[in-house]
Amino acid sequence: MKRHLLVWTLVPLLAVLHFFLHTGLGLGRGVPDFLTLSLLLGARELRMGGGAGLGFLFGLLRDSFSAFSFGVFTIALTLVGVLGAKTRDLFVGDSLRFFFAYLAAGKLFLELAVWVLAGETARGTFVRVVLVEGSLAALYVAVVGILIILLVGGKEVLR
Repeated sequence: MKRHLLVWTLVPLLAVLHFFLHTGLGLGRGVPDFLTLSLLLGARELRMGGGAGLGFLFGLLRDSFSAFSFGVFTIALTLVGVLGAKTRDLFVGDSLRFFFAYLAAGKLFLELAVWVLAGETARGTFVRVVLVEGSLAALYVAVVGILIILLVGGKEVLR
C-alpha cells in the first residue's frame, strides 16, 4: 500500500515539475524530461488501458504547450504508456538495474516515436536526434529517476 501512495504522489508532482521547469522557467534541455519519467513510473502500476490513458493525458498536455506538430506527443506518450504498463506483465524484476534500463529504454523509445511521427519537415537526422541526443536524454532521465527513487524510499518504490 505504501508503494502505491509513493508512486501516485510522485506522478503528479513530477508532471507539474516538468511543466514548471520546462515551460514556466524555460530551462528546456537543462532539466530532464520529468513528464516521461512520471509516465513510466505510473505506467508500471497500471494495466495497459490505464497506461494508455495516462500517456494520452500527458501527451495532450505536452502538445498543448508545443508549437511542434500537434498530436505527435499524444500518440508517442500513449505508446510509451502502453509499453510501460505491459512491462509489468513481462518483467517481474524490480531491481535498480532493471529500473535504470526501463527508464532509459522508455525515454529512448519516446524519442524514436516522436522522430518517426514528426514528419520530414519537423525533424532532424536520425543519428543526431535519436542516437545522440535521444541516448543522452535517456541516460539523463534514467539517472535522475534512480536518484528520485532512492530519495523517496528506494526499496519501497521498487517492490
